[in-house]
Amino acid sequence: MIPAAFDYVRASSAEEAIALLGQHGDEAKLLAGGHSLVPLMKLRLAQPSVLVDIGRVNDLSYVRDAGDHIAIGALTRHMDVENSPVLAEHVPLLAHAASHVGDPQVRHRGTIGGSLAHADPASDLPATTLALGATYVAQGPNGTREIAAADFYQGYLTSALEADELLTEIRVPKMNGAGWSFQKFNRRAQDWAIVGVAAWRRGTESGVGLVNMGSVPVLAAAVSAAIASGADVADAAALAADDADPQADLNASVEYRQHLARVLTGRALSAASA
Repeated sequence: MIPAAFDYVRASSAEEAIALLGQHGDEAKLLAGGHSLVPLMKLRLAQPSVLVDIGRVNDLSYVRDAGDHIAIGALTRHMDVENSPVLAEHVPLLAHAASHVGDPQVRHRGTIGGSLAHADPASDLPATTLALGATYVAQGPNGTREIAAADFYQGYLTSALEADELLTEIRVPKMNGAGWSFQKFNRRAQDWAIVGVAAWRRGTESGVGLVNMGSVPVLAAAVSAAIASGADVADAAALAADDADPQADLNASVEYRQHLARVLTGRALSAASA
């Protein structure tokens, strides 16, 4: 398929990108790695009149220890997230989940900010950062604001970002020795997850994020509440689908996805509890 015609502008800074978004309004789209937007454009499911390329805004590519959390620039490539020694030490769940994104070609070009802003419930990193209690930083013409991951995803491919805002940073709390696991069930290597689970546990504290279990990434709050009240892994995992609203497709029925969520959550929590 061939995309509809569009104009192309390259931004050299976050401020320039935001100004261009303000200038062109809803007709403009940001282009980072391009692995989410370009396929939609080829199918003409997205037809922006202007692409604002932010791929060379290098000051938004970093992983930094910021005290009680790790700060990750939105244009940090998946491969850099996967191989970051800072994340390996303080947030290993996120580094490991990044290694499951697509294939090496995708991980060398795709960015964590692009994945989160695209808000695809079948993507690995939105659910993982949701489970970890991350905060996203958005910059617009009136300054910056922080958005909790739990408030960011509003619908299918829809986020809390305004049309003239740019996601600039992801702040992920340090795991402080918590056990963790990432489980992903797919038909073939490098496929989207039919269901995925990102989970961590530290005593009675836990977080469980579900991949492809609804129109948005799902936080399995019922599971964490059960763990907090002293439930064992099996009883907590049985509640995995309680906060989800999975849809049937060619890969799985609703019932099969619910079953997978319970099984994978049990595996993830067992590994995180070991």
